[in-house]
Amino acid sequence: MMRYLTSVVLGLACGALSAAAPAPRPNILVAISDDQSWAHASAYGCKAVRTPAFDRVARDGVLFKNAFGASPGCSPCRAALLTGRHTWMIEEAGTHASSFPAKYVTYPDLLEKDGYFVGYTGKGWGPGDWKISGRGRNPAGTEFSGMKNKPPHKGINQNDYAGNFSEFLKARPAGKPFCFWYGATEPHRGYEKGSGAKAGKALADVSVPPFLPDASEIRSDILDYLVEIEWFDAHLGRMLEALEKSGELQNTLVIVTSDNGMPFPRAKANCYEYGIHMPLAICWGARVPGGRVVEDLVGFVDLTATILEAAGVNHPSREFPLVGRSLLALLTSGRQGAIEPGRDAVFAARERHSSSRYNNWTYPQRAIRTPRFLYVRNFRPDRWPAGDPVVLSEDKKGGGSPGTPHSGYKDIDGSPSLEFLIAGADDPRVRPFLDLAVAKRPAEELFDIREDPGCLKNLADDPGFAATRAELAGRLERGLRETGDPRILDGGEIWESYPRYSPIREFPEPKESP
Repeated sequence: MMRYLTSVVLGLACGALSAAAPAPRPNILVAISDDQSWAHASAYGCKAVRTPAFDRVARDGVLFKNAFGASPGCSPCRAALLTGRHTWMIEEAGTHASSFPAKYVTYPDLLEKDGYFVGYTGKGWGPGDWKISGRGRNPAGTEFSGMKNKPPHKGINQNDYAGNFSEFLKARPAGKPFCFWYGATEPHRGYEKGSGAKAGKALADVSVPPFLPDASEIRSDILDYLVEIEWFDAHLGRMLEALEKSGELQNTLVIVTSDNGMPFPRAKANCYEYGIHMPLAICWGARVPGGRVVEDLVGFVDLTATILEAAGVNHPSREFPLVGRSLLALLTSGRQGAIEPGRDAVFAARERHSSSRYNNWTYPQRAIRTPRFLYVRNFRPDRWPAGDPVVLSEDKKGGGSPGTPHSGYKDIDGSPSLEFLIAGADDPRVRPFLDLAVAKRPAEELFDIREDPGCLKNLADDPGFAATRAELAGRLERGLRETGDPRILDGGEIWESYPRYSPIREFPEPKESP
């Protein structure tokens, strides 16, 4: 009898210890494409693209309908995700192709210090110079990019992203959770012209954004872009299969998104809907109920806080703390549909994008997005938003004669779409679309996203929306002041001083300096 009681007591004690044992910490997989607007995944209803891997993550977890990048440019947006701070809060890292001050700690470094095995493949943080900041490696982690493959089209990176993820898993010490950054360079330009048609895609399936003319040249360019989204998705699918085969998928927090919008005129490098509205799907089989669609407005700084909370890692910096709110409670709750209180607005910003203006000047924008409205503040409306219209001959650095009309606009990636707009500059059917992309803009812009997702009709001066404009302008300014944005505090000329480490073009000096 005594022996039986002893066994029962020991069994109960062991059961209690087992119940109290902490759950294994999750692996973290962040997959981030390069230049993909939110609408271009089949889970969002796009008929011209097939993204089964993204759709799987959305089906197994949560599909976010209102996720927004920190900036419409890759380098600052990625820095915001890595640090959990708005772009105007991280100095040089908040603009394009500068440096990444080491005092701003990244989540991969924090996880590595807490026992995670950390790595990345493809495009981590960049473009920019992280070495000049005193860092020993890319802020995304240790690079795994040795495996190569042969892509089906020119312009696609030869990096075997999924193969390098497998190499990373092989190198992982036994028992360690991992944190991996999959950064494709797709669908960043350039594209093989006609690759969409070669892949069997049809022009008729394309939905042309309202800020672009509906022409076959535009449709074909979009098809080429969609082919590269599918390449990104195919490697994600192989990674999910590898995790499933190894038994790791159920305990892996998978976050799939992009860094900024599609590389077309008036999208990328603009704080409009097609520049900052990102695809986002998150799954974690062991913890997150699947099959849900969420309307909450989510910023990239929220993703950083989510990763750290899921991993059980505290952010140590009191001087440079996180500013986002973790999504973990939302993810694990089973909730869907209606917006949670406090998640009804996000911020976005840009400074310099490419080398696009005289003296490397920026085009500073700040924006606030609510469920219905987008309010944009242009701090230098006397500058050209897409870059100066004319560039000096680029073969004579520091001088040269002015180029041809429309030779500038260097904040827009070179493309058949841009060429079509420029060729039609004298065509009254095309010129309005070119002006939408390159013409100067007022200091304030307000768009009703429900009625105008293409951001074509500025309501800032409409008396019927005066109260909305004032409310959002005040809300944006309060948010910027509370977080110390130099553009609000003292004019922000510090942004003009941050060095650029990518090539710098020369432009004619303006008659009147801004």
